Amino acid sequence: MVTNDAVVLGMLMILLGAIFYTSSTPKFAKFYKIVPALLLCYFLPSLLTTSGLVDPKNSQLYFVASRYFLPASLVLLTLSIDLKEVFKLGPKALIMFFTGTVGVILGGPIAILITSTFAPDLVGGAGPEAVWRGMTTIAGSWIGGGANQAAMYEVFEPSDSLYSIMITVDVIVAEVWMAILLLGVGKSDQLDNYFKADSSAVTSLKNKMQNFSTKIAKVSTFPDFVIILGFALGATGLSHLIADFMAPFIENNYPYLAKFSLTSKFFWLIVLATTFGIILSFTKARQYEGAGASKIGSVFIYFLVATIGMKMNVLEIFDNPGLFGVGAIWMAFHVLLLFIVGKIIKAPFFFLAVGSKANIGGAASAPVIAAAFHPSLAPVGVLLAVLGYALGTYGASICGLLMQMITP
Repeated sequence: MVTNDAVVLGMLMILLGAIFYTSSTPKFAKFYKIVPALLLCYFLPSLLTTSGLVDPKNSQLYFVASRYFLPASLVLLTLSIDLKEVFKLGPKALIMFFTGTVGVILGGPIAILITSTFAPDLVGGAGPEAVWRGMTTIAGSWIGGGANQAAMYEVFEPSDSLYSIMITVDVIVAEVWMAILLLGVGKSDQLDNYFKADSSAVTSLKNKMQNFSTKIAKVSTFPDFVIILGFALGATGLSHLIADFMAPFIENNYPYLAKFSLTSKFFWLIVLATTFGIILSFTKARQYEGAGASKIGSVFIYFLVATIGMKMNVLEIFDNPGLFGVGAIWMAFHVLLLFIVGKIIKAPFFFLAVGSKANIGGAASAPVIAAAFHPSLAPVGVLLAVLGYALGTYGASICGLLMQMITP
């Protein structure tokens, strides 16, 4: 097993390099029309973990990617954002987000109800070993994020062993769904036709940003790259500085705000980095999009995707197949509800995908899915994910109480 992060980093970058080399080669064109490059950037690193070659639990690469590269990418991807065009996307994005939230809240109890009809012991248990207690931590993660999950662990007090199993169920089921969504990105036109969706607002934003990038495009120079990284990492450092002050201050003085994730440093890091990117979009810094700001931001995103993929060990499904089945039913209800509502309101697949991942994956995944459609759309994922952090503790608590009532 490889334990040196420098070696693991090299392996991930070789995989990413191979993927993008082949995706730009004509003889692989048919393959990449079916399988998006982003999906491979996510799936192939998981094989390193599944094969036992690397152990993500002993690696700091995901931490580095999510705490440094993710906020840096958000700064660069929002550098040229047109907020007026983003707001023109309309209410369907919010409707799909809230639909996803309801899908998680109701999906847990329904998964227990369905499973109890043929395997009641699987969703039973008593005291700290009660399965519903562990499932509340998944609800916290799937509506909000890690801070909400930790809050549910403190409130409902599942045993440590049950909590460990539920974290595994959470990660694997969520990552499988992310892989499916990434596959769906390449089929978004067909899915929009299925929903009979009016995707003109999304298309208009993409085209406007593409035209802006083309208009100001220039041959990048060395100073351009240094300045772009200065914006990205400078804003990231400032975000860390403020977050390191804000989170403890609120925790010590206004602890009741923890339910809104306002005591989480990661929450503030994402909000601040996005805010700084938006502020820069009103200055001359916006012109650095022409020198490749969003392309550098996309490199950071792809590295994040690789580290997220590395967290998935497919073989872990066989350790607790019953509970993974419960998680799959839960996720299936979430997805089914999204498709039903999406069909009714004729929402573009973009809103379904981002609305779902803003719940299920939070700020680490929603911008990835949004940027897979177009880099300029990443902020939409961030804004919805932040809303998920605010609702996560409330929604998960309701879900937990419903699961307690349903449990046989």
